[in-house]
Amino acid sequence: MTKNHNLFRHQHIFCCCLLFLTFIGPLSAQDLMVSGKVTDGQLPISGANILIKNTNSGVVTDFDGRFTITARPSDTLQISYLGYTTLTIPINNRSTINVTLQEDATALGEVQINAGYYSTTDREKTGSIARITAKDIELQPVNNPLGAMQGYMSGVNIVQNTGVPGGGYDIQIRGKNFINGGTDPLFIVDGVPYGSESLGSIAISVGINQGNTSPLNAINPNDIESIEVLKDADATAIYGSRAANGVVLITTKKGKQGKTEFNINMSSSLGTVSHFLDLLNTEQYLRIRREAIINDGRYDIENPAYDFIWPDVKTWDQNRYTDWQEELIGGTAYRKNLQLSVSGGSERTRFLISGSHQNETTVFPGDSRYKKIFLHNTLNHQSKNQRFKINLSTVYSIEDNRLPRTDLTSKAYTTEPNAPALYDGNGQLNWENNTFDNPLAVLEEKYQADVNTLIMNAGVAYQIMPSLELKTSLGYTTYNLSSYRILPNTARLPSYGFTPETYSNITTNGSERTSWIVEPQLNWHTQYGKLKLNALLGATFQHQNTDQLVLNGRGFPNNSLLLNLAAAKTITVMEDSDSKYAYQAFFGRVNFNWEDRYLLNLTGRRDGSSRFGSGKQFGNFGAIGAAWLFSEEELFNFSSILSFGKLRGSFGTTGSDNIGDYKFLDTYKITGADYDGVTVLEPNGILNSEFGWESNQKLETALELGFFNNRLILNSAWYKNRSSNQLIGIPLAHTTGFSELTGNFNATVENTGLEFDVISRNINRSSLKWTTVFNLTIPKNKLVKFPSLETSTFANKLIIGKPVTIKHLYHALGVDPETGVYQFKDYNNDGVINSSGDKKWIEDLSPEFFGGLGNTLTYKNLKLDIFFQFKKQKAYNLFRSVVNPGYRRNIPKQLLDYWQNPGDTTPIMQATMGYNSSLSSSISQQQSSNAAVSDASFIRLRNVTLSYQVPQNMLPAIDLSFYLQGQNLLTITSYDGPDPETFSMNILPPLRQITLGAQIRF
Repeated sequence: MTKNHNLFRHQHIFCCCLLFLTFIGPLSAQDLMVSGKVTDGQLPISGANILIKNTNSGVVTDFDGRFTITARPSDTLQISYLGYTTLTIPINNRSTINVTLQEDATALGEVQINAGYYSTTDREKTGSIARITAKDIELQPVNNPLGAMQGYMSGVNIVQNTGVPGGGYDIQIRGKNFINGGTDPLFIVDGVPYGSESLGSIAISVGINQGNTSPLNAINPNDIESIEVLKDADATAIYGSRAANGVVLITTKKGKQGKTEFNINMSSSLGTVSHFLDLLNTEQYLRIRREAIINDGRYDIENPAYDFIWPDVKTWDQNRYTDWQEELIGGTAYRKNLQLSVSGGSERTRFLISGSHQNETTVFPGDSRYKKIFLHNTLNHQSKNQRFKINLSTVYSIEDNRLPRTDLTSKAYTTEPNAPALYDGNGQLNWENNTFDNPLAVLEEKYQADVNTLIMNAGVAYQIMPSLELKTSLGYTTYNLSSYRILPNTARLPSYGFTPETYSNITTNGSERTSWIVEPQLNWHTQYGKLKLNALLGATFQHQNTDQLVLNGRGFPNNSLLLNLAAAKTITVMEDSDSKYAYQAFFGRVNFNWEDRYLLNLTGRRDGSSRFGSGKQFGNFGAIGAAWLFSEEELFNFSSILSFGKLRGSFGTTGSDNIGDYKFLDTYKITGADYDGVTVLEPNGILNSEFGWESNQKLETALELGFFNNRLILNSAWYKNRSSNQLIGIPLAHTTGFSELTGNFNATVENTGLEFDVISRNINRSSLKWTTVFNLTIPKNKLVKFPSLETSTFANKLIIGKPVTIKHLYHALGVDPETGVYQFKDYNNDGVINSSGDKKWIEDLSPEFFGGLGNTLTYKNLKLDIFFQFKKQKAYNLFRSVVNPGYRRNIPKQLLDYWQNPGDTTPIMQATMGYNSSLSSSISQQQSSNAAVSDASFIRLRNVTLSYQVPQNMLPAIDLSFYLQGQNLLTITSYDGPDPETFSMNILPPLRQITLGAQIRF
């Protein structure tokens, strides 16, 4: 119910205010100059009309909601504001009045919701649209818009990939629809489609995030006014082929009518790893290592020949202990953010100019950092007769990424506890006589990425007649990535004998993606008696170019010349590609509204894409949505309990062309090799012009209820999405020279689910407010149809009736008490455990349910927001990485309960260094068994914000507020890994962050 909660709290952003002054009782002989300020409890309400009923004189509140008006001591102020309850205040000889209005949920029908090509209201929408607004986003210390959405929306599952700055997010809207396709929705920023795929991911992965750097990092969350997520067919079908996975609409802030206002927002954050693993100490580690040496038959520990192979048990200090988690990921990450903005304007012209600078470090040693600069401006103008309107919006960002090439998290968990110091007495990397592979050597492998992003939009509209409007949306985006990594010989053990001439190399990546879009539209509306009719007709013309050049230079005279490719002995072209994508569409919408209670919405779109061959380029998509506001029927007119009731449903089809460019053609790629001085090309794509659009049919029914004058709102929805005509990379035999052939498969994937949203306004007094929001999603996914699955190459991956996210695993039976080796169920009873016949245990790692619970308490100028995120799921545990003690690496203490003697009953096998070949298969099979999966459910205290608004009478010239924010402060879980969502020992988990900030308006 997050969207409605925000509608309660942000009426002032989207509505006009009407403030009436009426006179009650006899007039006094003496007038007063009454000044005051109107707010919604947190922010001023600007542009309010204050009228004196009898004289028609009045004023308009300024940008800060302030007013001054002539009244008399016996007069009474009657204050009303659209979306808020009417307030009556006697003057009683007061000359200063500060007014705080309380939200009124009964006016939600006036709040505009962005539905993409059109706007609607929460009352009249026939589709499923989730929403968060600036107030919710500002409560979270995140640097990516997706981070602000985590846990706040039903049906939207978002997972943060890493705790390293600039990392990406995985997002699923109502499940995974396609077997081989991605789950990213269509992102639209101020009307301009914005590619979510990273150019780093289609290049050679050279940075710590390994291709997961999100382009959405280029959008400053503090510049966002609202984020709407379109989920069902009625809401998404108008976007046709691009909306199979849903649509995310990001709307940036605009200037407001009123005096020129300056806004300064300053914040400083501290971040630390929230959870360390309980690893072995030196005594425990060495004891197990010695047992492993003996078990593997390498019992001559005293032999000097093994000093180099086993330095941890022979030459290193046997009493030394270092907590490598503290050393490598135990630092404090700092983030400093400064944002300045100026906005204002008249009734006809409004503007906003905003700039911000953010600098963030990591918890790793060294001076790595991630810096961003944002520029955002908007200009809105309308002619005097309001028939011509133009809106201009620009978002520009510069990202300077100087993070390590390699995540040090895995080293923090595995480095031997008695390993030597990181630096020698001269401050140089310590290799300990070539026996210590120093984890900080990766810091010598310098990495830098510079990303420039530009998003521009122009909206031009002309009112041809009162009921007919012609408008055009023009958009342009560029995304430029320039990065390099250097691998000097000094980052490797000196014993390898590498020199700059034989080893040192640099890889550079220069990539650019540009896109333009033109969308002319014609809007018509009219009314015939009780029928309101709205119609929309439009077209889309889009073109996108992607260019990429990846070079590798190897062999340098010395490492100081590594940044100069011309100094390289050999230069190899690793990737040289360019692709073009053309897209066009025609779309329409017709909306019928009868008596404001019966609603019907029809949408349709015909798409054409250059990603398909001749005769397959075009696809047709559409939807029907209907709603019945049954609370408007006479039966409920006198109900004091039910204040709002709506039954709605939708059915329609969207599609997908998200397969990449030129898949239907024979294609070639550069191999990086040459033959007699000639660059070698090799085929990497095989001709198949017969495949076409993927299709996703969506069905939904929903019930929306409001009780007790909408102080309690309950929304529920059931959905079923069926995705067919799956575009799958069909594996081919290696003898063909190709790994796969792209084609349509007559397979069907079904996603069903229940979504619940609740808003409860528990206390709603002038000085004390308490609001609770709750959302819950129960998703189900299954493969409905896949012809001849048993004989296909997908037989070991998919099962009819099971989710497409399942994992085929061995069934672990524990440790054999006599041999100390892991045992597994022999499903085919052939006496051999192998993947072809015995990986029959099925686990699904997708969530069983997820959601969020938030509470907001406001007492006068003090406000407290608390939000919990929860999820029921399974995930890979520590056994996925390590299942046996004895390797030359540290391990969690859970592995201390290991087999030592015949007859022992333990969950962990005998100690081994990995030299015993008879144990190798048992180790790898345990890592791919159900023992490596465990419950990873959690309840996370995701956000806590305490804010204080300095009273206006203390600082009359400015608005000053302070806030203290916390993120990921507490996680309640039985999961024993680093983090239940990222569940990896190789990736830095999301950090616990504390932010202190101040905001000044004047």
